[in-house]
Amino acid sequence: MGQIWFPDAKVLEVDLTKGTTRALVVPGEVYRLYPGGSALGTYLLLKNMKGKVNPFSPDNVITFSVSPVVGLPISGANRLSINTKSPLTDGMGDSQSGGFFAAHLKSNGWDSIMVKGRSPKPVYLYIDGECVEIRDATALWGKVTGEVEKAIRKELNDDRVEIAQVGPAGEAGVRFACVINMANRANGRNGTGAVMGSKNLKAIVVKRKVSPKPHDSEGFLALAKKVAHELKESASYQSLHKYGTAGILSGFNEAGYLPSKNWTSGYLPNAFNISGQAMTKTILKKEDTCYGCVVRCKRVVEVPGKIDSTYGGPEYESCAALGSYCGVTDLEAVAYANQLCNMYGMDTISCGATIAFAMECFEKGIIDTADTEGIELNFGNGNALVEMVEKIAKKEGFGGILAEGSARAAKIIGRGAEKLLATVKGQEFPAHMPQWKAALGLIYAVNPYGADHQSSEHDHILAADPTSEERSRLAKIGVWKGSEDFKALDEEKIRFAFNTHCFYYLINALCLCQFVAGPSWQIIGPSKVVELCRTGIGWDTSVYELMLAGERLVNMMRSFNAREGFTKDDDYLPDKVFTPLSGGPSDGVHLDKDEFKRALDMFYQIAQWDPKSGNPTEGALMRTSLSWLIS
Repeated sequence: MGQIWFPDAKVLEVDLTKGTTRALVVPGEVYRLYPGGSALGTYLLLKNMKGKVNPFSPDNVITFSVSPVVGLPISGANRLSINTKSPLTDGMGDSQSGGFFAAHLKSNGWDSIMVKGRSPKPVYLYIDGECVEIRDATALWGKVTGEVEKAIRKELNDDRVEIAQVGPAGEAGVRFACVINMANRANGRNGTGAVMGSKNLKAIVVKRKVSPKPHDSEGFLALAKKVAHELKESASYQSLHKYGTAGILSGFNEAGYLPSKNWTSGYLPNAFNISGQAMTKTILKKEDTCYGCVVRCKRVVEVPGKIDSTYGGPEYESCAALGSYCGVTDLEAVAYANQLCNMYGMDTISCGATIAFAMECFEKGIIDTADTEGIELNFGNGNALVEMVEKIAKKEGFGGILAEGSARAAKIIGRGAEKLLATVKGQEFPAHMPQWKAALGLIYAVNPYGADHQSSEHDHILAADPTSEERSRLAKIGVWKGSEDFKALDEEKIRFAFNTHCFYYLINALCLCQFVAGPSWQIIGPSKVVELCRTGIGWDTSVYELMLAGERLVNMMRSFNAREGFTKDDDYLPDKVFTPLSGGPSDGVHLDKDEFKRALDMFYQIAQWDPKSGNPTEGALMRTSLSWLIS
């Protein structure tokens, strides 16, 4: 095989309006530019969908994509990317999930599923290799995810299937509804489940198959063993395995940067009660994992008669959004709210954040019990939290307003509610504070699909010893220095933000887990990603080519948004981050608005984006092989 070799991508096109399916091929020389996951999905959207369609229209397209390395037996190569026009942001929609679905979509021989149109009745898609069926799902409509898992396996008389589905929230059009697999792994952000539900597509079911073999079996096996060994020896593995992602919650709180009470504070008394450590001591049943991964960071919790282990357990983001955002420190209430989100199919971050927004509205007298049908929506009220999650999922009463997401709900409520938002492009903040991580806040602002914590490296890594392995990995992508001051936004910090932004986008293209394959503190790092591509599929690539693929994806997504009417004005941070925090170690801390604006302008210069529109220049598009997007 020569250096220019790359596999063809096999795409399953599904037209639900016509009730037809067919196989398409993306030639290897094209696929190499958009090597899977979000890159392939975004490419397919730009090529097969007109601009400015209604996200709930049959004209919207939704893609479910993997990459050439997915399904290989190594930790972290197991993610599913979903792309569509988001009903939450009205721009690019992008979401990833773990589990086993992605590996078995790939083992069936498909690199992407591209769904168009709308079925006249509820259906699900069944895939067994080349055998593809559109099957009636009328009896499944309205059922929660755990029930659907059981019903489909019973109908097929086959437990050896993986199921990605929407719950009742997606059917109802909750704008932050998500796609769920295993009844507990979520493509959580951007409302992908609402788009899938609008198409009357209840589920995609794939038959489990034998995984693909690596190109260089001996070299790949050596890499896989080395990664597994280094993971088990790492501090990040020890914490993730023992406490899950929520192991960081208590430390964040002690430092004063746990988002609390709708981002008015970075500290919440008794937050330890909703931490990974508390979960391990109390309601944890077992640790679960994703395909081929030794980390086993997934929590499975159980409280007999109340919390069902079928629905997994809360991650850090869920514990924060459904917990500290809302001032709730009752672990069982948080875990049950998380279960409801998984049952009904809703993003825990946007759901919890939207309820927290409503709670601050309630505390400030903007809304009252007449609006909430008698629910005392105060911070700290775990019962109100649980009740409102279910009302949102069913779009009942005030829950129907909150089902629009906090940005649209604020417009409906009025009376100054918009000043209480913590959103970018209509998407709610994840639980990492720009007041502590300023470069991450910059990425929140510019990220095409809204505020996201997994679209760049976090500032704190720059505090690592310059001779450490973490800093050595960062140097591979052109970052070898930067301010240790988390609130600084100098030129080196902005370059750090842009370079890691591109690398994280590459990770989303290759469908790698960011806990395993990120550019710095994670184990695989840039050099090992190159080795994975070489030994796994025979792709003779380089860190430079991979970085360019990530930057290409960033520019494609920015171009998608430009087509939808987005401009520089959409790259903003809300007033919350420029308002001093209250209480705890971070009392009084805030970002400086003028410094942020200067940093944003510098980011555009580094990215070669137009300083007036914020969109990629012709030079940026040509440099990343995207001349076809120049209008």
